[in-house]
Formats: sequence, structure tokens, C-alpha cells
Amino acid sequence: MKQALLQKIENSKSPDFGNILSKSFDLFQKVWLDSFLHLMVTFLLAIPVLILVYLPFVPVIIESVQNGNIDFQPNFDYSLISIAGYVVLFVALMVLTQVIAIAITAHFFKVCKIKDLNTNEEVGGYLSFLNGANFIKLILLSLATLGIAVAALMLCYIPILYVMVPLQLIVVIFAFNEQLSVKDIITVSFKLGNKFWLLVFGLIVVSSMIAQLGVILCFVGVFFTAYFTHIPIYYFYKYTIGFGDDKQSVSDEFSTQYLN
Repeated sequence: MKQALLQKIENSKSPDFGNILSKSFDLFQKVWLDSFLHLMVTFLLAIPVLILVYLPFVPVIIESVQNGNIDFQPNFDYSLISIAGYVVLFVALMVLTQVIAIAITAHFFKVCKIKDLNTNEEVGGYLSFLNGANFIKLILLSLATLGIAVAALMLCYIPILYVMVPLQLIVVIFAFNEQLSVKDIITVSFKLGNKFWLLVFGLIVVSSMIAQLGVILCFVGVFFTAYFTHIPIYYFYKYTIGFGDDKQSVSDEFSTQYLN
């Protein structure tokens, strides 16, 4: 299947930037409540993880207050085993948070497809992508993306601008191609990102700016607009790779309009 996807990417032409944004606004009117709910579920599931991250510091803070040290100064006089144990715990919890975020975002992409194409496809639960072998796959995918991002940051930050585009496509590739291996998902993401890097980078920048407009509504509105950044990525995937099982993804009037 990887070869079929790579061939589609090779044969695809660049979708129209303006049409993707136009379609994104139209779809957002249908999924704005879904986007808010997906964000809230992510926050609710992340809270216990954050509590576990800061839990080791609670006894130290309590002891500091009892000793009259109101201006808490962290004590770094810990054994190497304690420090290493906390680092391992911190990384594990961050990976778990990333796994949950990917699963919920993948579910949102599925909702976008159903609302966009008006299909009767079963939407499933918010964490439906964690079922079966997907959990291990998402852990490996999270570790891989984290490793790629860290490696890019270590190379004087500039390469992060390059890898941010393929990394942004990983979730949508996974959402509609669950059967692919972690290696294949990353390969397809980089292939697609490399071919249309400038277009996707522009979509990321513009959609991120639009998503921040929610702060105008006393900052509360950003909870409704935050997920807007994923909708242009959904349409970009639809007009380049497509879904294969739905003719609408090919025959849509916007899928035939390309940049010169």
C-alpha cells in the first residue's frame, strides 16, 4: 500500500491554496463544536499526566513551606538515580500525552471526512484510534517524531523549519491509513511534505494565525478555533492523496483546480 500512496503523491498536482482555505472555512462551520469537544477531551486527559509530572515536587514544596521558606528555591541535591528516574518518568508521560493528542486529532480528521462528504461512516469514540495494535504504533510514532524534532533542533534550529511540514502531515496520514507501519507513515509524510513543502508551510502559518483569532472573544473563543489548523491539512490530504474509497474525494470541484 505504501507504494500506491507514493505513486499517488508522485502523480498529484498542487491544489489551489485559496480554495483549500475557502473549503476550510465552510467545513469549520460544520465542525466548530466538534473541534471544541476534541480540544476539551485532550485537556481533560492531559491534566492527570501533568499532576503526575509535578507530584514528585509536592513533598519538597510542603517541607519548604513548613520551614518558613515562602520563596521556594528548588533543591537540586538529589542522587543521580533520582534524577535519572524522574527524567525517564517525564519523557514517558510526555510521550503518553503525545499519543493521546495524536489519537484525538486523528479522530477529528475522521469527523472532518464524515461531515465533508456526508457519509454514514461510523465515527467511533474519541480514543478509538488507541484500540488494538494502534497503541504501540502510536507510541513508536510519538518517539520517532520526538527524535526527529530533537535532532532538527540540535542542528542550529534551521532544519526544524524543514521537518515541521512532514511532521505536521504524520497524523493525517495515520488517520486514513492505519494499516501502514510507523516507518511507512513517516516515509509517506516526508514524500508528500517534500513535494509540496511551500504550500503546506503556507497553510500552517495562515491557519495558525486564523486559529488565534479566537482570543478576540475574551480569549474563550480560541478554544473553539484552535483546531481550525487541522482542517486545511485535511483538505490538502484529500486533494493530493485522496481516500480512494469515495468518489467525492476525486470528483469534488475543487480537486481539479490547481496552481500553474
